[in-house]
Parts: sequence; structure tokens; C-alpha cells
Amino acid sequence: MHTNRFLPQVAVASLLLAALLLIVGCSGDSTISAEASIWKPKPTTAAWQFQLQGKIDTSIDADVYEVDGFDVDRKTVKKLHSQGRKVICYIDVGSWERYRSDRSQFPKSVIGKKYDGYPNERWLDIRKFRKFAKPLKARVAMCARKGFDGVEPDNIAGWENDTGFPIKAKHQIRFNRWIARQAHRRGLSIALKNDGRQAKKLVRNFDFAVVEQCFQYNECGQFRPFVRAGKAVFSVEYETKKSKFCGRAKKIRFAAIGKEYDLYARPFRPCVK
Repeated sequence: MHTNRFLPQVAVASLLLAALLLIVGCSGDSTISAEASIWKPKPTTAAWQFQLQGKIDTSIDADVYEVDGFDVDRKTVKKLHSQGRKVICYIDVGSWERYRSDRSQFPKSVIGKKYDGYPNERWLDIRKFRKFAKPLKARVAMCARKGFDGVEPDNIAGWENDTGFPIKAKHQIRFNRWIARQAHRRGLSIALKNDGRQAKKLVRNFDFAVVEQCFQYNECGQFRPFVRAGKAVFSVEYETKKSKFCGRAKKIRFAAIGKEYDLYARPFRPCVK
């Protein structure tokens, strides 16, 4: 009897293909599951807390806390959760920080000019972010491992600053969207930090916004696309009195607070009690 010597190979190939499809299918389901579980804050005027210095004061009456991802441990995040709070992980992704434990993982070729007002920070060349993607991914993974609900990647508007590199708007858009994907893949929501001039283009990629001094500089309108899309905007003012911005914040449905530049626990000046 004549036998087809290729049948076993075809069978093996079919099995391999089926296994591959199963893996891809499971991976896809996992991604969908992660996306579905991501915290997506809706527009609110409730109080939030922004603290990056000192021991975290968990007695502050705020629905949302933003704290430093490196300095705050899982235990503190868990305690805030037990009190019914959501917790945002602050990490820097657009500038190099001399005081971070992973500082040596950033090539010298991507480290640019000093960040104005912060002598221990320098801008990064986000056009070449693949060269420092590893430590950035590790930072996002750290936030997920500690149990944070979301991540706030700072300094993602380098294209508007004197970084020492010819960064353009298109480079910033690409980098910001990449960062957003890293957070979503790990089940974290992500904030657009400032970069108001590109907010309209990025609102679909980010889950909420964290904005500094938009009332002082009359830039809050740039972030209203987030509210229209059903997404929260958390704003902070450092120099403007509450009487000058709280009424406006309520009107446009921003969660607004007054803080000092050093961002210790107090003073804490929410627009609502």
C-alpha cells in the first residue's frame, strides 16, 4: 500500500498551529481581563491628596492619594485601600533622577540638560526611549507589584522644554502612548501629566489627567476633553488662592486642591470638605 510520508508532518504542524492559536487566544483574554479591571475614575470634584515628601499621612480626608512609587511600600498602599482610597503611583519617565536606585541603567547618551529648578534631575531624550525602556518598564511593574491602582508618569511634555534634544510633538505623542500601553498591560490606569496642548490627541490613550497650575496659567480648557470623555481631572495649584480657583473647578468638574511646591502631607487645601 502506498502511504503518504508527509501526513505525520502535516499532523504535527496542525497540532503546533492549534497550540499557538490557543496560547494567543489565552493571551488575548488575559489582556481583555486586565483592561476590564483597570480603575477608570469618572469626573469628580471630590478631594484628592498629592504627597511626594515625608511619611505618608493616611489621615488626610481624600478619596484619592498620589504618592511616590519608590518611597511608598505595599503595606501603606494596602492600608489606604482598607480606608477606601484609590492610590496613584508617581514615577518619573521623562527625566533622569540622580537619587534613584536605577540611575545607572540610563545611558549617558540620552541624558540631557538639567531640569529647571531641580539640580538632581536631567531631561531624557525620549526620541530614543528604547535605550532606557527596561528601567521604565521595571518602574511600572514596581507600581503594579505594590498594588497601586494607577500610575502618574511625570515629565511627559519634554517637547515644550529646553531638554538639550530636538524633541518634537510627534516624538512626545509616540512616547506617551508607549508609556500608556506599559501601564495598561500591567492592569494599571494611567494619568496624562500636563502636556495640555496634546491632551485632545491623547485622551483616548489615558484614563485620567493630573494637572499642575492650570488655573494660574489659564490652561484648564486644554483638559476638558477628558471630562467630556467621562474621565477625571485631578488638578493642583501652588500659588493661587482657593477663592480664585475652587468655584471654577467645580463648574468644570475638576477635583482641585491647593498645595505647596514641596508636596509634603500638609498644607492640604481641598476645594471640598
